[in-house]
Amino acid sequence: MGIESISVDYDAINEKNTFSNGDHISGRVTVHVSSPTKIQSLAIKAKGKAKVRWSEHYGNNTTVTYSDKEKYFSEEKLLLEEGPAGSLELAAGRHVYPFSFQIPDIDMPPSFKGSHGKIRYNLKAILSRSLHVDKKAKTSFTFIAKAYRPDPGLMVPQYGSKDKDVGLSFFASGNISMNISTEKMAYHQGEDVQVKAEIINSSTRKIVPKFYIYQKQSFFAMKRRRVVTKDILKEKGLNPMQSSTSEIMTQNMTIPKELLPSVLNCRIIKVEYRIKAVLHVSMSRDPEIKLPLIILLQEHTKEAELPAYDWSTQKMESPPPAYGWSTQTNGDAMSAYNWPNQNEAAPPAYDWSTNKK
Repeated sequence: MGIESISVDYDAINEKNTFSNGDHISGRVTVHVSSPTKIQSLAIKAKGKAKVRWSEHYGNNTTVTYSDKEKYFSEEKLLLEEGPAGSLELAAGRHVYPFSFQIPDIDMPPSFKGSHGKIRYNLKAILSRSLHVDKKAKTSFTFIAKAYRPDPGLMVPQYGSKDKDVGLSFFASGNISMNISTEKMAYHQGEDVQVKAEIINSSTRKIVPKFYIYQKQSFFAMKRRRVVTKDILKEKGLNPMQSSTSEIMTQNMTIPKELLPSVLNCRIIKVEYRIKAVLHVSMSRDPEIKLPLIILLQEHTKEAELPAYDWSTQKMESPPPAYGWSTQTNGDAMSAYNWPNQNEAAPPAYDWSTNKK
């Protein structure tokens, strides 16, 4: 029978069994041989890549498949190789071959699996024999990008406002307005987000405030995009707001500790988050506001590394280097966030006690 099995294993370096930029990953390839067998080579390959794929149907008979891929690194090491005489033979029994790689210390997205694509980091063992199909074994390891100190733009307070005329009809009339804000754009896993909201109900209808954190997965291929959204958290205001009333409220939302951090450094896959405030109005289209939200890895980025922005001086205390995120504006457009330059006047802080800016 010759080669009975081949397997590849690696050693964990922390409790969560994750790896980051610059870490060493060590392990072993194990080959079980039933009888003396000649081979050509035994190699181990470490690779990081992303790929997307989905299909769209047009008409009755046309289906188009969109796909793309992106490679981050690929490194191969030979563990065994036949010599000039071509006489490399494995005796019957169990053979173990250790290996070690250093993960490149470069900007790479974290491991991810989504609806139409994935980002994977693998170890693959390949055993080659003459006139035989290669024997292969593969295992994946979880890569979590090292969190560098973030861009100061991530600490800018976020604001949004919405006015809606519910129309004049037998069912409803009047106007609804809403202003919401958060203290910053970037939060850690497990951190609380405080959403402050000022709501004025000048309509004849009862309204119900609702607050969401949702995830947006975007997949890109062949100049097309496929988007999938998923609600992560949903909170409902304590009490419905009656007609001709106003209210100032603070809604606390805790980001799940195991939630995947934002993925903004991959060309073909983006994982983004939004805070959405919605006013449910019966028999009318619900007004809503979306604010950008970036989730940072808790293990590698501590709160002290997120310096507060000083609006009075327009300066950052010990400004950090650029983080590399492609931060987002309000809404769903994938455009660059405009960090205010040193010559621009800062937006005034909103005074929730007086309802004035």
